[in-house]
Amino acid sequence: MKKLAFVFILAAGILWGSMGLFVRRLNSMGLASMDIVALRAAVTFVVLLLYMVLFRRKLLKIRLRDLWCFLGTGICSIVFFNLCYFKAITLTSLSVAAVLLYTAPVIVMVLSYFLFRERLTGRKILALIMTAAGCVLVTGVLSEADRISWTGLLTGLGAGLGYALYSIFGRYALERGYHSLTITFYTFFIAAAVSLLLSNGPRVATVVFQSAGMLAFSCVFGILCTVVPYLIYTIGLKYTENSKASIIASIEPVTATVLGVAVFHERITLAEIAGIALVISALAVCSRPDMPSGAVKIQGGEKEHVPDHEYTEI
Repeated sequence: MKKLAFVFILAAGILWGSMGLFVRRLNSMGLASMDIVALRAAVTFVVLLLYMVLFRRKLLKIRLRDLWCFLGTGICSIVFFNLCYFKAITLTSLSVAAVLLYTAPVIVMVLSYFLFRERLTGRKILALIMTAAGCVLVTGVLSEADRISWTGLLTGLGAGLGYALYSIFGRYALERGYHSLTITFYTFFIAAAVSLLLSNGPRVATVVFQSAGMLAFSCVFGILCTVVPYLIYTIGLKYTENSKASIIASIEPVTATVLGVAVFHERITLAEIAGIALVISALAVCSRPDMPSGAVKIQGGEKEHVPDHEYTEI
């Protein structure tokens, strides 16, 4: 499973990047941004509830003293991130909001350094710079002529913080022994409860239940863009440092750009192509191990030989 961690996180980013295909359809049906957030969270909660009640009932148990971890992933991350991101979109352009959102890897790297003692290696910093530059080019923000207001800047950075906090609170939950299914379930149970209060519930229900086809579309949206990516990202996070995971997941805007060109025939510039190349190169940097085969781990002041599959950073 450890060897698949990179693939899981990469796949999660790709699935998140495909969300625009569903969001455009739902927008055209009259749903507002927060309505879509509520729909995603509700579908995820219902699907996971049915599965866990039928097959993994034991995973529904949590300790009350650990509830703060799930409040963190559900409210501080999912709800707060979406509120800030959608507000930033209304205050700035879509490309500017996307760039501000992808300050998340920087935030994760800094927080993980202080909270989890993750090292700031040269390779991580290089990958981070490449990812940031690539996201700027992919979103086309350099061609934006409008100045950003302080409100737009702060809400955009708030979206980046909220996005980053899933890795942080998710890591705390993992360290307390919770399964990825448990973390995802309670994250979206809490997120659904809060976002439904902030959305237009009757409007969401009217759109979703207008036909069997629309109900199926909504379920596929929730499963493909939320249930599966959050599950596999959380699994990958168990075997990957937070800082690396956040950089790998930055494949999301690249995926969105590629799908925009392929599906909606959107125009792509040379700068965007260069940005895609930078992000993919950063992923290649992240995929390499931090220590050579048969490295030495220092533990308790003595050197210890570490097998290839068990090495860690010194």
